[in-house]
Amino acid sequence: QVQLVESGGGLVQAGGSLRLSCAASGRTFSIYGMGWFRQNGKERDVVSTITWSRGNTYYADSVKGRFTISRDNAKNTVYLQMNNLRPEDTAVYYCAATRDKGPYDYWGQGTQVTVSS
Repeated sequence: QVQLVESGGGLVQAGGSLRLSCAASGRTFSIYGMGWFRQNGKERDVVSTITWSRGNTYYADSVKGRFTISRDNAKNTVYLQMNNLRPEDTAVYYCAATRDKGPYDYWGQGTQVTVSS
């Protein structure tokens, strides 16, 4: 099992920045990749992903150029730096981990991000 704990959400004005963190514990050696997803009441959408060993990244079009995902393997932590935030970025952000290239197996509890206009 892998446990994930997110932190760093909050309330920010449009144009501001936040950094989310996700600390993994447990069988972290089994992690292939991690990702950030968000949900604003409808579907849960992928925001960004990163592979654990090579650091290959993916960004949704809506966040390209504004968000940056990174990881610290020594700390078993993945980060999401969010700049130039917009009201439409408001959502609950979830961290997730996958053991292979398939569906994400482990999820954090979520952290609220609210961007005011």
